[in-house]
Amino acid sequence: MFFDIGAGEIIGLAILGLILVGPERLPKFASDAAALVRKIQKMSQAATKELRENLGPGFEDLQPADLNPKTFLKKQLADALEESEPASTVTPKIDPDLL
Repeated sequence: MFFDIGAGEIIGLAILGLILVGPERLPKFASDAAALVRKIQKMSQAATKELRENLGPGFEDLQPADLNPKTFLKKQLADALEESEPASTVTPKIDPDLL
């Protein structure tokens, strides 16, 4: 399931919601929460789309997880190495002082 939440946790959250919000206000609260989640999802998709458009060509397959600096640099360096030399001619060089 979403966020790795099982059936037991969902039932526990439902019971907690009944206690905290009350049975008469729980349906309204749940629909408001669902609307908020949809609104956040739409904003996230719009931001990702705008980011792809502003970055220009070469970033059409950009995912939000790719924006982690380490992941981004690894991907860009791998793409640059693939374009510059074939993989069979690239030999890694290890500096003995680093070992």
